[in-house]
Amino acid sequence: MTNELTEPEWIFPFDFMGVGDSFFVPTLNPTNMVYVIDTRAKVAKCKVRISILVEDDCLGVRVWKIA
Repeated sequence: MTNELTEPEWIFPFDFMGVGDSFFVPTLNPTNMVYVIDTRAKVAKCKVRISILVEDDCLGVRVWKIA
């Protein structure tokens, strides 16, 4: 038995977002999450800005739709 934590499978709301909208994804592995979000944004054909930060004592990434 391992104590390794795994990320859930995320569904990102790019199709429902307007320019300037954002969402926060809590994660223990923000570098990997940045890669996943960037890859999914390219598939959705939208441009995003991603920042790793702590919100309400929770490590994660905030994603803004910029185009």
